[in-house]
Amino acid sequence: MNPTIINIEERKLIGIKSQMLQHQFENIVALWKQFMPKKHLIKNTINNELIALQVYSDYGNFKIPFDIWACVEVSNLEALPEQMLSFIVPEGLYAVFLHKGMNAGATYQRIMSEWLPASGYAIDDRPHFQIMGENYKNGSPDSEEDFYVPVKKV
Repeated sequence: MNPTIINIEERKLIGIKSQMLQHQFENIVALWKQFMPKKHLIKNTINNELIALQVYSDYGNFKIPFDIWACVEVSNLEALPEQMLSFIVPEGLYAVFLHKGMNAGATYQRIMSEWLPASGYAIDDRPHFQIMGENYKNGSPDSEEDFYVPVKKV
């Protein structure tokens, strides 16, 4: 596991959100089924990438719900479609991991249990997100996406 450590600039997003608890994967599927038919209503997208975002009020305490988002990056937040919300990811340091396949849970487990303890970094209090670009193939073992994990030096 050799992530790229980058400082991202602020990102403006438009999409929809829901809440879930750890292991309520059906909520993720339901959220994307609700978002995808409405995605075309967002007129100011800057690319074709999809973004899955998680906002934790207390990362590591998985007994409390956290927000999940299905969204896209936009140039501005002015043209907000009805029933959609905006979110700004603040700038900051991220460890970016390439994830292959469909078992995201296993990849996150390896990041947290193997890479993080030996990395010299700790989880920062900013959103986690995944970018599903041109190599993302839903349901395929050949699928690729980037995992963005917020970090800070320890």
